[in-house]
Amino acid sequence: MSTPAQVWSYRTLIVNLAQRDLKARYKKSFLGWAWSLINPAATLGIYTLVFGVFLKGQAPTAGNGSLNSFALFLFCGLVLWNLFSGVINTSIMSFLNAGGLLTRTYFPPEAPMVAGLTTVMIQAGLELVILFTFMIVFGNVSWTFLVAIPVMLLAACFAFGIGLVLGLGNIRFRDVSYLVGILLQVWFYATPIVYRLDMLEPTAQAVLKFNPLTSYVNGMTQTVYMLDLPTTSNWIVMGLSASLSLIVGWWVFSRYAPLVIEEL
Repeated sequence: MSTPAQVWSYRTLIVNLAQRDLKARYKKSFLGWAWSLINPAATLGIYTLVFGVFLKGQAPTAGNGSLNSFALFLFCGLVLWNLFSGVINTSIMSFLNAGGLLTRTYFPPEAPMVAGLTTVMIQAGLELVILFTFMIVFGNVSWTFLVAIPVMLLAACFAFGIGLVLGLGNIRFRDVSYLVGILLQVWFYATPIVYRLDMLEPTAQAVLKFNPLTSYVNGMTQTVYMLDLPTTSNWIVMGLSASLSLIVGWWVFSRYAPLVIEEL
């Protein structure tokens, strides 16, 4: 079983793998890294048009007391969701794509997974900077922006633990990657991103609160849009879910990954 310390000793390899993934991501693309901004911008535009204009979604008044923007309210949730779904999808493929290296030389099988995590977090960091920039331009700014960083880190840990298990399962059953695509779509709409939780009936609110991502999204909107701190219950859910997911996911992956390397 690989320990975090053992994986850290291969940090040079992790950096090299992350750099390779970043270079290959937009290889032979005319716009290159601009796509990392175009894709989330297009998604934001579509959701804003459908849910904000056609379905007349309403955003609460922001923390500065004057801003009322459904697009920026939505952007807060999408930044968190893009990180979560990106970590899971990348983790599923990172272990599979590293098969050629793992069968030729030894290094902790967690290394390519951590490298994939790193690339997604870089992308998420860029989106977060853009979100902060828009908030500053519209005069909705506070020191609470800093709290968004631990919220994002906890979300990354939560997603990474899930991704470790799914990446392992995808080696045995390639259906996993297809099922995950469907489940993520369901999970997206079961999370208050394109709608406000307080707009739902009490029963629906109670059900959605069992979804851990509800606390993460609330944490992001509270710190960046409402300029407030996440509630104590949000912190508890985020801390417990991230810790449990990471510990269980790491244990399962470390225990069983060496047994399936020959199948890569």
